[in-house]
Amino acid sequence: MKKITVCPHCGLGYGQYANPVPTTDVVIYTHGHSVVVIEHQPHGFALPGGFIDKDEQAEDTVVREMREETGLDVELIGLLGVYSHPLRDPRQHTLSVVFIGRPRNLGQLRAGDDAKSAAFYLLDRLPAPLVFDHAQILRDFQDVLTGKRYPASVERKHPAESQL
Repeated sequence: MKKITVCPHCGLGYGQYANPVPTTDVVIYTHGHSVVVIEHQPHGFALPGGFIDKDEQAEDTVVREMREETGLDVELIGLLGVYSHPLRDPRQHTLSVVFIGRPRNLGQLRAGDDAKSAAFYLLDRLPAPLVFDHAQILRDFQDVLTGKRYPASVERKHPAESQL
């Protein structure tokens, strides 16, 4: 949404956008049906994720954030969905692209960056409460495991790169 603001110095109008802030989250899982949950400072238990930087692709953001928050190198295997409810994050309106990933270095799990702790939890024994809309995201992920929902594929190359 564009809002026109008048400059107090020159009197000219300029456009300001109040759009959702793009973020990523990931469900990092193992075949034993356990997922990584971090204790996010100061909010509570959450899936690992973070804000997309300028000039960064969502797929690159999620891989970077996983390394920073969990120490894990993650192979992205699917796109779970896009979550954009205006109240999903009490800090501001965010739009999250949520991926599904598998850890390549399972033994390297550690808390980092803004994570107070990081651990694998069985889906039926998750810590509570989960913040933001992460409980819904994990319910949607359970639907993937039971075949009620299917993830979309993930392509990390820019279309122009595929023509090279």
